[in-house]
Amino acid sequence: MKTPTASQRIYEKVFELLEQNPEGLHWSELISKIQKSDKTLHPKTINGYVWKLIEKYPEKVYKPSKGLFRLLKYKK
Repeated sequence: MKTPTASQRIYEKVFELLEQNPEGLHWSELISKIQKSDKTLHPKTINGYVWKLIEKYPEKVYKPSKGLFRLLKYKK
């Protein structure tokens, strides 16, 4: 069985965290929670993938305000 890539692990955790927090998470909270969940991921790698989150998944995530990430399904 193939080991998930860093990007797969990061995005999987992002969506899990955003699902648990329907009100959304700020950039720093998201980065911190991902780092705590997987110590093998380099902080700059996490930053890079979170930075491109909206660009990569515009059908799933949006930013209601600067630095806040939220699942589109919770948009009012």
